[in-house]
Amino acid sequence: MAKLKKLPSPITILVIVILIAAAATWLLPAGEYDKLSYNGSGRFIVQTTTGEKTLPFTQRTLDSLHIRIPLAKFSNGDIRKPVAIPGDYHTVPSNKQGPINIIEAPIKGLYDTIDIILFVLFIGGFMHVFQQTGAMEEGIRNLSYRMKGREAWLIIIMTFLFSLGGASFGMAEEGLVFYPIMAPLFLAAGYDLLVPAAVIFGGTSIGIISSFSNPFATIIASNAAGVNWAEGITERLIVFIVVTTLFTWYVVRYAQKVKKDPSTSLVYRIDGIAISALTNDQHSTPVKMSKKNSALLVLFMATFLVMIYGVVFQGWWLPEMSALFLVSAIIVAVITCVNESEFIMQFIEGAKSLLSVAFIIGVARGVGLILNDGRISDSILHYSAGLVGNMPPLLFIIILFLLFNVFTLFISSTSGMAVLTMPIFGSLAVVVGVPGREVVNAYLFGIGIMTFITPTGLILPSLAMVNVSYKTWIRFIWPFLILISIVCCLFLIGGVWLFR
Repeated sequence: MAKLKKLPSPITILVIVILIAAAATWLLPAGEYDKLSYNGSGRFIVQTTTGEKTLPFTQRTLDSLHIRIPLAKFSNGDIRKPVAIPGDYHTVPSNKQGPINIIEAPIKGLYDTIDIILFVLFIGGFMHVFQQTGAMEEGIRNLSYRMKGREAWLIIIMTFLFSLGGASFGMAEEGLVFYPIMAPLFLAAGYDLLVPAAVIFGGTSIGIISSFSNPFATIIASNAAGVNWAEGITERLIVFIVVTTLFTWYVVRYAQKVKKDPSTSLVYRIDGIAISALTNDQHSTPVKMSKKNSALLVLFMATFLVMIYGVVFQGWWLPEMSALFLVSAIIVAVITCVNESEFIMQFIEGAKSLLSVAFIIGVARGVGLILNDGRISDSILHYSAGLVGNMPPLLFIIILFLLFNVFTLFISSTSGMAVLTMPIFGSLAVVVGVPGREVVNAYLFGIGIMTFITPTGLILPSLAMVNVSYKTWIRFIWPFLILISIVCCLFLIGGVWLFR
C-alpha cells in the first residue's frame, strides 16, 4: 500500500509523458496525413503540405478517399475536427522539440483548452454554492428516515441517484460529503461499512461507465475525438440501466447476506471488527424538508436537464453551458439570500476546488501539442494503423478497451485521459472503420471500470472515511469487475457490429 500511495500525481505523470513525447520527436520520423474538413461552405477542404484544395461535398468524395463517415455527419456538425485521409501519409522535415518547447507545452495547452477550463471552473463554482445551502444533505436525511426499516430500498434508491450523478454531471469528489450521513444509517440497519462505501463511491463510479452527459468525460472526450457527444446517447442510457441494475443487485445481495449473518462480512473477516471513523451524531429525529430546500433541489435537477436540452436541441456548447451554471448559482444565492460578497467568495472557492482538474486538462493538451508541433502525431497514427491495419474492427475495439484499463492505472482523471488520448484514437478509429461513439464508449468503459480500484483516484480517501482496508475492497469488488467487463465488451462489440 505504501508504494501505491507514492504513485506520482496525474499532473506529474502528464509532465513525464510530455518529456517522453518530446524525446519521441528526436527518434521517430516526421510525417503528416492530408486532412479533410468541412466548414459549411458547400465544399470539402483538403489541407496538404503544399496548401489547400477543395473537393465536392458529396458522399462519393468520401468514398473515393476511403473515409467511412456518412456525409450527414459533416453537414450536421457531428464531425468538427479535420479527419486524416487514409493512405495519404507522407514524410515531412522534422521539428525536434527541445527544452523551451517542453516548458511552453503545458502553458500552450492551457491556452488551447481555455473554453473547457472555464466550463469546469463554472461547474465547480455552482456545485460549491449549492452545497453551502445544505439542501442536498437535508434531502438525503429526509429520504433516509422515510426508508427506516426498508434499508434495502434505500440502497437501491441511493445507488441509483449516485450513479445518475456520475453519469449525468460527473459526480465524484462531491460524494465524500455523504459518508457522515449514510454510514451510521447503514450500520444501524445491520450492514457493515462496505455498504456505504459501495453505495456512494461505487455508485458514482458505475455512473462513469455509462456517462451519457458527463461534461468531464463524455463531452470532453467526444469533442477531442471529433464527434458530437449526443451521438450514441441512446446506447449509453441503456448501458446506464443495465450496469446500475447489476451493481445495485450486487450490493443489495451482499448487504442482505451480512445482515442475516454478520460473520460473512468481509470487513469482519479481513479487517477484524472495524470501527467507523464516523459517529452517529444528532440524527435520531426525523427531518422535514423545508419549502426552500425543496425548491433548491428542483432547481439543481432542472439545471442539468436544461443543459442536456440546450446541447441536444438548441446547439449549445461550452459558453452557453458555462453561462447556465453561472445563472443557476446566482438563482441559488437569491433564494438563500446570500449577499454579493459571500456569493462571490463561495463561487470562487468552488472554482478553486476544481483548479487541479483544469490544470490537468491544459497539461494533457500540451502532450498533443508537442506531438503535433514535432510532426510525429500522424507518424504514430500511421505506424499504429499499419500495426492494426488488418485487424477486424471488433478486435480493435476490445483492444482499445483494454488499453484504457491500463492507462487509468496511471491517469485517473477522466478529462485528462480524454484530451490526451482521444485525438489519436479517434483518428485511428476512422482508419480502422470503428464509429467514433464506440471509441468514446471504450474510453468510458475502460476508465470507469478501473476507477473502482485505481489508487490514484478516490478509492483510498473513500475507504478511509469508513475505515475499510483496500484489501477488503478489492476482495469485495473484483468478481463484479469481471462481470461488468464482459458486459461492456458485449456492448462494444454490438455497437461496432450494428455500425457495419
